[in-house]
Amino acid sequence: MARDLSDIFHAGELEAQRRFNPAAAWSGRAVEALDRMFRQAIDEETAFFIEGREFFFIATADTQGRCDCSFRGTEPGLDGQPQPAVRVIDPTTLVFPDYSGNRLYNSLGNLLINPRIGLLFMDFAHGDRLRVNGRAAIVEDQGDYGRIWSTALRYVRVGVEQVFWNCARRIPRQP
Repeated sequence: MARDLSDIFHAGELEAQRRFNPAAAWSGRAVEALDRMFRQAIDEETAFFIEGREFFFIATADTQGRCDCSFRGTEPGLDGQPQPAVRVIDPTTLVFPDYSGNRLYNSLGNLLINPRIGLLFMDFAHGDRLRVNGRAAIVEDQGDYGRIWSTALRYVRVGVEQVFWNCARRIPRQP
């Protein structure tokens, strides 16, 4: 059974849909399609796509709504070999490293007071775009992640709440 629209969209999104596209009412079939589109877990195919990216973007905000959007990429490990940009741990958890940066800690600072995070994964060669939204926690203990990312200072673990492929229109094709 499909979820209710309010389980998929927040009040502002529903109001924008009503205001800017009043002719498009969500029928029962459309709600079922949305329910399939907006998943709450990462399947195997999606995990393969995510782990195949060399970079992605994250969006965070503080409690006042001041936003930050950051690029996240990879770097070679201590052995000189490439390290992954992100790992899918299980269908509802992914982790990415935090490397030495500009020391402003915009994203991490936001996550300390507001755990909401959005991730955008792009494949410019094929025009694919995937969005993952969830709640993040900063992991300071090397633990098992130190074997994956030897040069990371800490890690961000994301509890996945929403996963969806986004429209490929207007994505510039690049090799």
